Amino acid sequence: MSYQALTRGGKPWEPLYLDSINSEECIGCGRCFKVCGYNVLDLKGVTEDGDMVDLDSDEEIEKKVMTVAHAENCVGCKACSRVCGKGCQSHSTAEVASL
Repeated sequence: MSYQALTRGGKPWEPLYLDSINSEECIGCGRCFKVCGYNVLDLKGVTEDGDMVDLDSDEEIEKKVMTVAHAENCVGCKACSRVCGKGCQSHSTAEVASL
């Protein structure tokens, strides 16, 4: 059973939560980071060997990419995917445990 709510207008709405970001497609522009108000994302550096490191690392960074840092904070609004020009986010529904 997944979670479903209603919009203000009474239409069914099901949140889709951020699962992952394709680091091969991401260009590290930061648009998704700026639109997310829930501290879900973090910008990381990628080394020549393909390792992800913090931006303040002593490693030489080849490019920057966005990562899912706190998936538990995602509210399922998909604002991040609406502003992404590369379409590199994956989302899914959440299963709600029965009480």
